Amino acid sequence: MRAEDGGGNREAKKPRRPAFAAIDLGTNNCRLLVASPTKTGGFRVVDSFSRIVRLGEGVARSGALSEDAMARTVAALKIIARRLKRHGPVPLRAIATEACRRAKNADALVARVEEEAGIRLEIVSEQEEARLAALGCAPLLGRDYDGALVFDIGGGSTEIIWLKRKAVTREIETVFAASLPLGVVVLHESGHDYDTLVRDAKAAVAEVARAMEKKAGAFPVATHHLLGTSGTVTTLAGVALKLPRYDRRRIDGSWHDRTRLMEIVDELVGLTVAQRAKMPCVGPNRAELMPAGCAVFSAIQAQWPCARLRVADRGLREGILRELMEHA
Repeated sequence: MRAEDGGGNREAKKPRRPAFAAIDLGTNNCRLLVASPTKTGGFRVVDSFSRIVRLGEGVARSGALSEDAMARTVAALKIIARRLKRHGPVPLRAIATEACRRAKNADALVARVEEEAGIRLEIVSEQEEARLAALGCAPLLGRDYDGALVFDIGGGSTEIIWLKRKAVTREIETVFAASLPLGVVVLHESGHDYDTLVRDAKAAVAEVARAMEKKAGAFPVATHHLLGTSGTVTTLAGVALKLPRYDRRRIDGSWHDRTRLMEIVDELVGLTVAQRAKMPCVGPNRAELMPAGCAVFSAIQAQWPCARLRVADRGLREGILRELMEHA
């Protein structure tokens, strides 16, 4: 209780809702999300942060994280550590993905982050990354569909997950998950032209499709939809919606016609880097990487040509938060 004011009234402090935090350190981005659970079973975001750190820059060539990349990453995580202090002690899970899985000196980064930022990083497997992405995106599976193909085009890898509703209970289950070494940073650094990137991506995606069919059966395009998450897909959605600036509230959960998005892909890859950089929802940070992401997107939609695609500005962090809240 607060001390009495001049009028003799007492004002009770409202109890602070518990907060939970998730950090996703990818090959290209470092992201934070802090949220509190709601009475309806969802959560309300109370803080967020995102910075492009390009942690995986050069890893495909050298097999190691560069000093510059680690410095950028530690600097971003120090900012995150300061932001977390505002919320007091909160349950936190901080994960690192493909760049750290590949790098022979990833342990050095983990030790440095713990020492300088006070954050304990966990390098997760491909399977765990796919599981968390599916958990984060599952709420956006369309009610009128039997399932969806979730794909997350990251900086160092692409996760493919088949989510399906059970026939009787309509509960959502994961029937197949795979991770491909197709990331926008890795593909961009390969130096290949767009047509070559598309050809290589189609070959890799076709291999996953064969494995999927062998394990779970043929993917039913007619009764399922695509559910895409990542900078590539959210950028395409922003362009499709003709937004003057990126707006997560309008993009997350938006529905799009697959053929229209492919028209936008053709338009974007036909522009120069400078021209893409001037586009409101692309900007200078994504201008270079968009052709690589578009190549993977093209391969996925060619393999599984569902008529409709839903876009998610959510994924790993939301999956982490949902799990932390359930465990609490």
